[in-house]
Amino acid sequence: MSRRVGLLRHEADAGISRGLLVVMAAASGIAVANLYYIQPLLADIGRAFGASPPAMGVIAMLSQIGFASGVLFFVPLGDISDRRRLILIMLVGATFSLTGLATATSYAWLGAASFFVGLFSVTPQMFVPFAAHLAAPERRGRAVGTVMSGLVLGILASRTASGYIGNALGWRAMFWIASALTFALAIVMALSLPRSTGSLRLPYRTLLGSLWQLTRDEPVLRESALAAAMLFGAFSTFWSMLAFRLETPPLHYGSEVAGLFGLVGVAGAAAAPIAGRLADRLNPRVNVRVALIATVLAFVILAVAGHTIAGLVVGIIVLDAGVQAGHVTNQSRIFNLLPEARNRLNTVYMVSFFLGGAAGSVLAANAWQRWGWPGVCAVGLAMPTLAAIRLSLPEAS
Repeated sequence: MSRRVGLLRHEADAGISRGLLVVMAAASGIAVANLYYIQPLLADIGRAFGASPPAMGVIAMLSQIGFASGVLFFVPLGDISDRRRLILIMLVGATFSLTGLATATSYAWLGAASFFVGLFSVTPQMFVPFAAHLAAPERRGRAVGTVMSGLVLGILASRTASGYIGNALGWRAMFWIASALTFALAIVMALSLPRSTGSLRLPYRTLLGSLWQLTRDEPVLRESALAAAMLFGAFSTFWSMLAFRLETPPLHYGSEVAGLFGLVGVAGAAAAPIAGRLADRLNPRVNVRVALIATVLAFVILAVAGHTIAGLVVGIIVLDAGVQAGHVTNQSRIFNLLPEARNRLNTVYMVSFFLGGAAGSVLAANAWQRWGWPGVCAVGLAMPTLAAIRLSLPEAS
């Protein structure tokens, strides 16, 4: 084991290696899963606390708001401090937060724990700029796509696992298991990751203040952040309400089936490295536009045929592929702007990404309450349409 760790660290010093990329991809998937275990279980948890679908939409929103807060306040530290130490702190914090979720005894407790799970689940956003930093410029998109593939697989596996475990052992068991798994990951990362310290020497307050300057000075960052917010808003619109849709006629399925639908989205994992390679070779702005159009098409399919299993399957495949392709291309685009500021560029981008997701969850929950599934699909269709209109205008300069 020590020899393997030493090899990874040595290769990391020389540049990104396949072995280190695999470690980062796997760790990103395990860490990001903590955000998504709750989605197939929302209906079950809502019954346990007597909470309505809109109230459970707020719980889903809080985890995404927590994640956006963690990206805003923690991820920029990767430009000025030891990334390995930051990752370990985040994983330990996530361990305790998941324990809090497993032991929740009230709706307020549930909401607070969900927020802190999101707050400490930001380690994948430290791995992605780290991989981009180590990779050669001509292979940067591929490196980002590889790490993103692990992240996407973690999202998909988390939904399937939580659906099965929630159905078999109850929803609390899922979060106890996640807490133990996250603590084990912290131990593995302590043994495997190389030390990597950001090159800047800025006070923390100045570092945070520079986020606004980057946003103001980089129009490509603003455009990418808008597209990201709308893509993930659409993504969250669908996945936060799927469990409720499956319970209603004519489907009548529970959390186990909701989790199984995560496997259908494996197309998203396949799209990530492909999108990364295309971002290295083609116009990334055109690629993002195509991804937005695919996401719009997904909600047309879900609106027309979402009352059938086949319609849901096709819609999920198109949705996940479109969102992940757009996400990888956007990140490759921003990481080519300022090499010394990749963590902060990623911070602006990912805060926008998860604020969009939070908005999608809340809007979808209220649309479900008022207009049912057609309302949810209308929200999911409107968000990428807005971004597609922006990208149809002349390119930012």
